[in-house]
Amino acid sequence: MELVELFQVQNDQGPCLDCYRSGAPVIAEDLSEAADRWPRFAPFALNSGFHAAHALPMRLRRQVIGALNLFRTEPGTLQEPDINAGQALADLATIAILQARDVQDTHAVVDQLQHALQNRIVIEQAKGVLAERAGIGTDVAFARMRTYARARQLKLARVAEDVIAGRLPTDELIAR
Repeated sequence: MELVELFQVQNDQGPCLDCYRSGAPVIAEDLSEAADRWPRFAPFALNSGFHAAHALPMRLRRQVIGALNLFRTEPGTLQEPDINAGQALADLATIAILQARDVQDTHAVVDQLQHALQNRIVIEQAKGVLAERAGIGTDVAFARMRTYARARQLKLARVAEDVIAGRLPTDELIAR
């Protein structure tokens, strides 16, 4: 079944893709009669032992995110209760996928904010260290680190880390 689904995608034809594009269920009761509709997919599915295929949209409101394939080894259609159950499974899968995406997106934003906050802390510490070592104000210290970083195409956080660790001599930063 996985090969048949992969074949649809690779050959850009089949009930799943038609369903995804239209957002409507696609029913092929007899794939032996679908060669005109899907000239590459129908023979491949038949040779794989499937004689009917149904595709149900995975959608939330008007957004279609995929399609659920249901294959039969015998020609024929699914009964209405089976189609309803299949659509319910497609709807549940859609909710799970979209919820997982939201969680991933939230984690990405949290990670970005955490990284930015950590960088800001390091930069603030380096401003203080440089200000104390050079006898200058923190605003001047920040300007010197920023100028140094830009001139050498370095990230400011990296320059700040080097200041704190003493790897970057103070006179190199405060020299004009």
